[in-house]
Amino acid sequence: MIDTHVHLNDKRYENRADDIVAGFPAAGLSAAVNIAYDRPSAEHALAQAQKYAPVYCALGVHPHDSKEYTDADGDYFLLKSKDPKTVAIGEIGLDYHYDLSPRPAQREAFIKQLHIADKAGLPVIIHLREAAGEMLDLLQAHKSLYSHGLVLHCFSESREYAREVLNLGAYISFAGPLTFKKAEKTAEVARFVPADRYLIETDCPYLTPEPHRGETNEPAYVRFVAEKLSVLRGVPFAQIEQETTENAEAIFKKLNIDGRGKMVG
Repeated sequence: MIDTHVHLNDKRYENRADDIVAGFPAAGLSAAVNIAYDRPSAEHALAQAQKYAPVYCALGVHPHDSKEYTDADGDYFLLKSKDPKTVAIGEIGLDYHYDLSPRPAQREAFIKQLHIADKAGLPVIIHLREAAGEMLDLLQAHKSLYSHGLVLHCFSESREYAREVLNLGAYISFAGPLTFKKAEKTAEVARFVPADRYLIETDCPYLTPEPHRGETNEPAYVRFVAEKLSVLRGVPFAQIEQETTENAEAIFKKLNIDGRGKMVG
C-alpha cells in the first residue's frame, strides 16, 4: 500500500521517524508521501524524503498559513520540484472552517500555487473544508493549471460533489474518518468512486482511524482505511491494495515502485 498523505515532518514524530519508516514493510507499506504545510515544513519534508527511500514529498503552503505565503516560497517550491523525490504541490486549498488566514489570502495563495504546479509539471493535493462551492468555481476557472493531476485529500463532501470533481479529472483520497460510525456520506462516496480514481491516506498524526481513535495516528494505520474500503466496496482487501497502489503510481508519476509493490533503487 501507499499512504498518500502523511506528516512525518510533524514535531510529534521528531524522534520516531526512523522507527516508523523502518516499520513500513511489516505494515504492508511500500511508500508514503510526506506533505508540507508551510516553507519550514516543506524543507523538512524534502530532507526526510531524501533520507528515506520509501518516502516522497509534496511542497506547498496550507490555507491556514496562506497569509504568510510569499513569492519566494513559490520560487523555492518550483526549484525543489525538480528533485526526484518531490511528487506534488500541496497541500494547498481553502479552509473556511477556522479562517486562520483571511479568505482573500487563501484564494490568492491557492491560485499562485496552482501556477507553480503547472510550471513544475506536478499534480496538486488539495485541502478543502467548508468552501466546496468556491473551490469548485476556482477549479472550473483554472482547469489548465492542474493538467498534471488533482487530488482531493481526506474527502468529506457529498456524492454529487464527488461526481463534479471526478469530471474535472480528480482523484479522491479517503482517510481515517471513513472508519468513523457517523461517516455515512463519505461511505456513500467510497462505494461510488471508480476503481481507478481513489486513494488511501492517514493524514497522520491527525484523524486516527478506528479502532485506534484517540491515539496519535501513524502510516501503519492506513490498513484500517483500506479494510473499511474493502467492506464498503465489497471486494477483497488485496484488490484495494492493488487498485490504490496503481492509482497512486498513476497520479504521482515519480514514485519508483516495481510490480511487486517494492521500492526500486
